[in-house]
Amino acid sequence: MAVSGPPPGAYELGPIRPPSEAYSLLIRVTRNCPWNRCKFCPIYKEARFGLRTVAEVKADIDRAKAIHDEIAALAGRTGGTIPQAAAAYASSAPGDAARNVALWLYAGGENAFLQDANTLVMKTPQLVEIIKYLKETFPGVRRITSYARSQTAARKTIDELKELREAGLSRLHIGLESGYDPVLEFMNKGVTAAEHIAGGKNVVASGISLSEYVMPGAGGKKWWREHALATARVLNEINPDFIRLRTLAIQPRMPLHKDVVSGAFVRAGDEAIVAEIKLLLENLEVASRVVSDHMINLLPEIEGKLPEDKARLLAVIARFQGLSQPERDNYKLGRRLGVYNKLDDMSDAHRHAEVAAALERLKAAGSDLDGVLYKLMEGFI
Repeated sequence: MAVSGPPPGAYELGPIRPPSEAYSLLIRVTRNCPWNRCKFCPIYKEARFGLRTVAEVKADIDRAKAIHDEIAALAGRTGGTIPQAAAAYASSAPGDAARNVALWLYAGGENAFLQDANTLVMKTPQLVEIIKYLKETFPGVRRITSYARSQTAARKTIDELKELREAGLSRLHIGLESGYDPVLEFMNKGVTAAEHIAGGKNVVASGISLSEYVMPGAGGKKWWREHALATARVLNEINPDFIRLRTLAIQPRMPLHKDVVSGAFVRAGDEAIVAEIKLLLENLEVASRVVSDHMINLLPEIEGKLPEDKARLLAVIARFQGLSQPERDNYKLGRRLGVYNKLDDMSDAHRHAEVAAALERLKAAGSDLDGVLYKLMEGFI
């Protein structure tokens, strides 16, 4: 098919995708977020939501195919593999979209992610048409995923969701954040615990893989216990395939920052959040995989399949909590500085000494450790 319009590399990309989709082909189906009022989110705040037309999305898929074909031709000319050609192409790719296609092919070219924040809001026949066209254009695609909101999933019938699954939609990522209604209301999430359950159950019943995002720290100091217990209850009702941890971090671009400054929201420190995660895990009765795939999380080792790995995950927490206060401080700072990736890294004498020296400098300067850690976390979002 001939490609008209912008040259390769000039089609639209949205601003975000999950970490698990780092090497996925990105196709923008909707623009921005239809809700766009969550206090903890700095994305989309100055942008209006919009549905793209099927024709617009198909044209972008065609442009992605043109880039694909250009890379395949490069492989043919050089006698290398497509991943090798993609790596060479990525270094001088003409734009972000072209670079995305190159990285996607470098990683195998099997996964695609439909942007932006709630693609599921599109009418089902239109979204089905887009997914089928994507599969027809790239037969090698094995997994197609997207973000969604619980309310939208609750409004879709199970038959509609099954139709999307049959077309090729593999997984939906939903921001649960909390199962405690006062937290959801305070954060202006625009959804209730009951709606989370209804939407999540619909997705599970349809056979689409479901990834629910939980936000440790969202209850602050006031509601941390209720947040953990209610979130466990909601997840137990849904029983998603994945539970992804995304610790709350706050930066000035977020509406929540004003509540921190005014004192309306008192955030919990790392150690309180670890206690909250412990309470959450203790009360989960699911067959889900817990994933800690973001630098913002203090303990990335809290990752495994429930129920069989629950004891191991709780042992990670017990190990951290069993450290002396100076050692807990050392790990917290080392993790936030990027020196440590896991607790075992503390056994590296060079790394440990590097962090200990940084702690001494902060102490000598009279710095508040929690304040320093909060500031470092801002850089992760």
